[in-house]
Amino acid sequence: MFIYIVNIKVLPEYVERFKAESLENAANTVKESKNIRFDVLQQEDDAAKFVLYEVYTDESGLEEHKKTEHYNKWKTNVDPMMAEKRVAVKFTELFFGK
Repeated sequence: MFIYIVNIKVLPEYVERFKAESLENAANTVKESKNIRFDVLQQEDDAAKFVLYEVYTDESGLEEHKKTEHYNKWKTNVDPMMAEKRVAVKFTELFFGK
C-alpha cells in the first residue's frame, strides 16, 4: 500500500469553506478503484490546521487521483484559502492495523 499524508493550514476565515470542499473531494475519492482510505482530519487545538490521510493500493492510485475532476476542482477552490504551502509526505506501509 501507498500512504500520502498532507498537512494543511488555511486562513481562519476559510475554515468552514475548506471543510466543505475537502469533504466533497473525500466523498468522491473513496469511490476511486485504487483508493483504500481517505480521511480528512481537523486539529482540535487549532481549527485552521488539517491533515489529509490518503491510502492507495500503490503510487499510481495517487497519480490517478490527481487527474480526477473532483481533485482538480478541490485544488483550484482551496489554493486561495491556504495560510501556508501544503506539505505532503509519501509513505510505504510497514504494518497496517485495524
